[in-house]
Amino acid sequence: MNFDKISPCFWFDNQAEEAARFYCAVFKNSKIVAISHYGEAGREVHGMAAGSVLTVAFELEGQTFTALNGGPLFKFNEAISLQVTCETQEDVDYYWEKLSAGADKAAQSCGWLKDRFGVSWQVVPADLPQMLADPDVRKTDRVMAALLKMKKLDLDALKRACAQKA
Repeated sequence: MNFDKISPCFWFDNQAEEAARFYCAVFKNSKIVAISHYGEAGREVHGMAAGSVLTVAFELEGQTFTALNGGPLFKFNEAISLQVTCETQEDVDYYWEKLSAGADKAAQSCGWLKDRFGVSWQVVPADLPQMLADPDVRKTDRVMAALLKMKKLDLDALKRACAQKA
């Protein structure tokens, strides 16, 4: 098992295994690494049934993650998101469609979406950071203005905004 120095741990109510399997189905280079279960010890603290899933260790594109079933105490919010860098519009379309399946479409804006588990994702063309860091402020303003009108990002439209003559 590969252990990263820093890896995210997601707190789910009771959907850790379902979520890990969903993410592994979306990302091609992915796998479930290990599943642990609650025992009788600590039941008075955690309240989970013995034998139910405690954690799921999984990898997505070489990055390790842990999904934890910790109960309904904590919920995901937009203060943290996972960024998926895409080389092509086809990649943007694929990840947008897969990650937003069964999710609240109202939570989509500027390349951000929430999946059906409430985890926030940014599906971003690889060229976007360079476009937004261009020294010509007129270009970056045009790119930002175009981006702010989009839900799913359109790489060609962003490139046109960047290349547009003032």
